[in-house]
Amino acid sequence: MNSFYIIRLKRLKQILFLIILAFITAGLMYVENMWKIPVFSTEDGPKAIYKGDPKSGKIALTFDISWGDEKVIPILETLKKFNIENATFFLSASWAERHPDIVKRILDDGHQIGSMGYAYVNYTQLKPEEIRRDISLAQEVFNKLGVKDITLLRPPTGNFNEEVLKIAEKYDLSVIHYSIDSNDWQNPGIDEIVANVTKSLKPGDIVLLHASDSAKQTSAALPLILSKMKQAGIKNASIEELISNGDVKTKEVN
Repeated sequence: MNSFYIIRLKRLKQILFLIILAFITAGLMYVENMWKIPVFSTEDGPKAIYKGDPKSGKIALTFDISWGDEKVIPILETLKKFNIENATFFLSASWAERHPDIVKRILDDGHQIGSMGYAYVNYTQLKPEEIRRDISLAQEVFNKLGVKDITLLRPPTGNFNEEVLKIAEKYDLSVIHYSIDSNDWQNPGIDEIVANVTKSLKPGDIVLLHASDSAKQTSAALPLILSKMKQAGIKNASIEELISNGDVKTKEVN
């Protein structure tokens, strides 16, 4: 009889241990997910814009480029075919100085250029002086390439914090995030990229796409995205146009 109770006691201890372990695991997963929440603004300080004016009836297609020169040209050709002359390209300045002809083509086609800094490094892992140095170097490169009056910054890798927002403000740069993520850099398939962009697309949205060579399916997905936009009567605007009246969406740091 005693052995029966001993066995049951051991069993209860095992179950209790598993329950506690499950709570600990759930807690760790919650904390991990909390750390992944993007930081958009300080309560009273500088802000990062992730959405433009919904009353505009327009959205902003944005393309990040930090590597390669094969995918961007087909993307530019597709935009031209659909008579879009106001997309926004965020360029790593180290890429831009290696491809001045493509930078010129982007400008000649009427598109807006924003900065992704120089070296394409995660700003949240840098010291403030390193962030300032990277932004300054990028500005010098863009000036030499004839890209004047850069006003937009998309922090490299998409990561930023309060310090990055404050530094950007001192350089008169608006930090631009996004409300629609195509996830095209993962190369999930053309249909999935199209769905990621169009399934919940609304006026005011800022769409994240990539024109680096690592995004192998974007150029094929883009005509389908633009066709669906046309069918829905949604037009494109540059970031500058989309945020010009100040009716934009930001989020606060918790």
